[in-house]
Amino acid sequence: MKLGINLGYWGLGMDTDNLAVAKEADKLGYAVCWAAEAYGSDTVSVLSFVAAQTERIDVGSAIMQIPARQPTMTAMTASTLDTLSGGRFRLGLGVSGPQVSEGWYGVKFDKPLARTREYVDIVRKAMSRERVSYEGAHWTLPLPDGPGKSLKLTVHPKREHIPLYIAAIGPKNLEQTGEIADGALLIFPAAEHLEETAIAHLRAGREKAGKTMEGFDVCPTVPIAVGEDKDVATLADSFRPYTALYVGGMGSAKQNFYNQLAQRMGYEKEAAEIQGKYLSGDKDGAAAAIPHQLIDSTTLLGSVDRIADRMRAYAEAGVTTLTLSPAGFTLDERLASLRAGTEALERAGLA
Repeated sequence: MKLGINLGYWGLGMDTDNLAVAKEADKLGYAVCWAAEAYGSDTVSVLSFVAAQTERIDVGSAIMQIPARQPTMTAMTASTLDTLSGGRFRLGLGVSGPQVSEGWYGVKFDKPLARTREYVDIVRKAMSRERVSYEGAHWTLPLPDGPGKSLKLTVHPKREHIPLYIAAIGPKNLEQTGEIADGALLIFPAAEHLEETAIAHLRAGREKAGKTMEGFDVCPTVPIAVGEDKDVATLADSFRPYTALYVGGMGSAKQNFYNQLAQRMGYEKEAAEIQGKYLSGDKDGAAAAIPHQLIDSTTLLGSVDRIADRMRAYAEAGVTTLTLSPAGFTLDERLASLRAGTEALERAGLA
């Protein structure tokens, strides 16, 4: 199992720290550095900046939002980043959520699975330097009865095949991801529930495509906070606002993928309570309602030995790249978490 680092969103007061984290991860041998986007900083600019100041680590978008870009623009961007980085780019895609898609981009959040499939088809066709001609329910290229021509990418990516990942949570999305992608970007992964909440669906998609899980990158992101084992409860409490935001407030009362994931892990009653409190404005109450076990099982907390044990559990569950999101109010704390991650991987016998 390899390690990755997730810088999250740029521009939240930690820009200098994020670059230092990326450089340290590069020195420590981390496999990939991911950056996110929502409705603030874009991931393309951040990854270009990071790639220019690192040497070995891959840079990946987690995610480039599908409603934000035409698929051919994404293919152009991915090919350019792969060339500029010397073949170190990984393309992570996702549909975002209805609030961002419709509120920020003005793109209807309908039929996300069909839209993703068509989008990936066009991106792959363009990146392979085929002439792009496509007739789908959501995209038609070239436009009919007009001056448009079937074109092909004029630049050559560094690699013949740029790895393509999809951020997936729901069962149908996971199955399609296994079918059409090279890897899956997961969030809130509990090792003991990973088979039924993710791996089984990914495997079904791989089988549909006539493939096995061999070579497919299962890549969840987990927060990490290092400390004494006796302080695990306190460390877990620091992630209550983060978990409450996703389980309670990321989406509407009818459509919250993270809330549904918590339910599939056995927290039906608790998920409903967290969401109810959060959407009513009681964010502190929502955070307090989160079971300790939900946080502990989806993060890496405590001593290096305890984290090593958790890493073994993730590897045994089928994780191939474990992406860490280091906690800490200071740069030194975040760098210490990075170093603890590599030490834990070695103690787990997974390096």
